Amino acid sequence: MTADILTCIHNKMNLLSKGQRKIANYILQSYDKAAFQTASALGKTVQVSESTVVRFASELGYDGYPEMQKAMQEMVLNRLTSVQRIEVSSNRISQEDVLNSVLQTDMDLIRSTGDEINRDAFSGAVEALLNAKRIYILGVRSSSALASFLSYYFNYMFDDVRLITSASDSEVFEQIVRISPQDVLIGISFPRYSSAAIQAMEYGHNAGAQTIALTDCSSSPLAKNADYLLTAKSDMVSLVDSLIAPMSVINALIVAVASRRKTETTATFDKLEEIWDIYHVYEKIDE
Repeated sequence: MTADILTCIHNKMNLLSKGQRKIANYILQSYDKAAFQTASALGKTVQVSESTVVRFASELGYDGYPEMQKAMQEMVLNRLTSVQRIEVSSNRISQEDVLNSVLQTDMDLIRSTGDEINRDAFSGAVEALLNAKRIYILGVRSSSALASFLSYYFNYMFDDVRLITSASDSEVFEQIVRISPQDVLIGISFPRYSSAAIQAMEYGHNAGAQTIALTDCSSSPLAKNADYLLTAKSDMVSLVDSLIAPMSVINALIVAVASRRKTETTATFDKLEEIWDIYHVYEKIDE
């Protein structure tokens, strides 16, 4: 919920019906829960009809409840503590079939990501990577898993890939201090956003490097310093961050780069296959 919504609720409180005032008071006191409830669920919580909830959204100036809900979610996602995530997710996920609920949510996130991601930004990011002298990949906390995965494969394709996973601001800057306009910085962060990632993106952008942000939306603090913004849906309400959609975007980046550097990548893996075979890196299975 933004300050504008809060102000609007306070300014219109005297004009609201009795039922709408119940909604307003509940949102003001428990916006972390209200932001992730359907209109029907919110109505049941405050004991009003679903239509009253919809009219309340319209009274505040939104085209409908989904628009108001989205505005609330964008504000609260970065503020939810781990305890709040547990409480909210318990209300959203079916306890009778947790597995199916989580799998379905992840499928929905991938579908939404595919519908909304900017194809031009993706193509631009690929071109920037192919022309980079050095590639810096930054992801801390839960995003470090994504950064490590991307770095693992990019190290097979590029000569100079540098993985930065430290959450310490000083260590991050020590590792990117020589970044230049010939380089690319990939910053990965999702709510709750890492201050180290935000500051590093700003530093890289100011140094003239091409910057690629992998984050959840255009209002993310990483976006303002990104030359190429890649958005991926991530359900950050639950205790466990869902990184399925971001991982799919990373897979697409790897495949796109590999297809453009097919000759070099093939030569590298031919040599690696020989080394792996000589040193028995992988167990052979007799058929």
